[in-house]
Amino acid sequence: MIEPVEASPINRAPRILSRAEHNVSRKNIDPDALKVLYRLKHSGFVAYLVGGGVRDLLLERQPKDFDVGTSAHPQQVRKLFRNCFIVGRRFRLAHVRFGRKVIEVSTFRRAAEPEEGDTLIRRDNTFGSPEEDAFRRDFTVNALFYDIATFSVIDYVNGLDDLRARIVRSIGNPDVRLREDPVRMLRAIALAARLDFTIEPTLLAAIRTHRHEIAKSAAPRVLEELYKILRAGSAERAFRSLAAVGILELTAPELDKLYNVNGAAVEGLWRSLAALDAYRRRFESTPETLTNTILLGTLLVPIGVPLGEQDARGDVGATPRLGSLPLARKDIERLRQILGLQRRLRDSSASVRAQRALVHRHIFREAMTWLEIHGHAPALVEHWRALAAEVPESGAGTQAGQPAEESVAQPFGRRRRRRRRRRLGLR
Repeated sequence: MIEPVEASPINRAPRILSRAEHNVSRKNIDPDALKVLYRLKHSGFVAYLVGGGVRDLLLERQPKDFDVGTSAHPQQVRKLFRNCFIVGRRFRLAHVRFGRKVIEVSTFRRAAEPEEGDTLIRRDNTFGSPEEDAFRRDFTVNALFYDIATFSVIDYVNGLDDLRARIVRSIGNPDVRLREDPVRMLRAIALAARLDFTIEPTLLAAIRTHRHEIAKSAAPRVLEELYKILRAGSAERAFRSLAAVGILELTAPELDKLYNVNGAAVEGLWRSLAALDAYRRRFESTPETLTNTILLGTLLVPIGVPLGEQDARGDVGATPRLGSLPLARKDIERLRQILGLQRRLRDSSASVRAQRALVHRHIFREAMTWLEIHGHAPALVEHWRALAAEVPESGAGTQAGQPAEESVAQPFGRRRRRRRRRRLGLR
C-alpha cells in the first residue's frame, strides 16, 4: 500500500527523469507556450510546464491547456510580454495572449492557510519555491513539472507512480484538502472520468463524507466546473459518478431527483450526455461549437425543464434553475431559439429560397450543432452543410461538423454590407 503524500514539503530530493527517461517532446508542446518558457528562462527565471499539460503529455494525450509555472512574479512576467494581462484576486495570474489563445503563467506558491475560524482557502498569493508549489496542488498526477532548461520531468509527490497505476490521489489528508476547496471533489471525479482512472479509496471516502461542503463554494465556480465536465468528452461517466457519491443531489437536485426515480437513471439524460460525448470525441480539442447554451440544453431538455415563454414585449419569463446555479438568462433565450429552429431545419417542404434565408439566421450555427448532436439525422445535417457552403458570405466554413481550428472567424448569420460609393461629378 502506498503511503499518503504529506501536504507540505519535507526537503526530500525530487524524482527527476532525464530527457532519455520520459516521452515528453517539445514538438508536442504548443509553440506559444514554448515562447513563454524560453523567454522566462533566458531572462534568468525558473520556468516549468506544469500541471495537466505534463500529465497528458506523459499519457500521450493532447493537452487541453499548456500552463507555465515560474519564479517570476506577475509584474515581472508582465514586463517581459507586451501581450500580458494580470487577472484574478484569489489567485493572481499572468495571461499571455496570442490572438484568442491564452498561456496561463503562475508564480510558484506555497500552501495558503485558511482564515481564522474558517476551513476554506480564500486567498492564495503567497509566493514560494517549486517544491512548495508542488505540495499545494490538488492531486499527485497534477503536480508534475517539465523543466525547459534541462528537458527533465520533476516529481516531488510520487505523481509518476500514480500516473502509472492510473490513480487519482490527494496530496495530503483528503479530509483537509477537500474542506479547503470543495470544488476539488468535482475535479477529482471529472479527472477520473476523463482519464479512466480510479479514485484512491480514502479520497473517495472523503468525497462522500464532505460532499455537503460543496455548498460553501461560489455557485459560478461550480457551474463553470460542470461546463468543463460537459466539454471533456466523458460527461456521462462523470455525471453518473457525481450522482453515485451524492454531489449531484447538492449541485443540481432537479437532475438527481430524476436520476433516483424508482432507483433507476432516467435514460433520456444519459442518452443526451452520451450523444454530447460522442460529438466531442471527434475533435482533438474542444470545438467552439460547444457553447454554454448547447451544454445547458443537453442537461435541461431531456429532463423536461420548461424554458419559459416570451411576453408581448419579447421578454422571457422566469429563468429555469438547477439548484442554486446561476444559469444565464441569455443562454436560456438562445436555447429557446435553437429548439424553435429545429422544426424549420426538418421541414422538407420549404423552398430553396426559404432554406437559404435560414442559413443567415444568427442562431443557425448553434441550431446546426444541436441537430448534429441530438437530431439523429445525419443526412439532414449533410444537406444543410452543403447548402450553407453554397450560400455566399454565410460563414459556411464554421459548420458544426468542423473543428474550430479549421473554421473562419465570421459567424453564421452576419452578412457584411457593402457601402454604396457616391459618384462625384462636375456640374
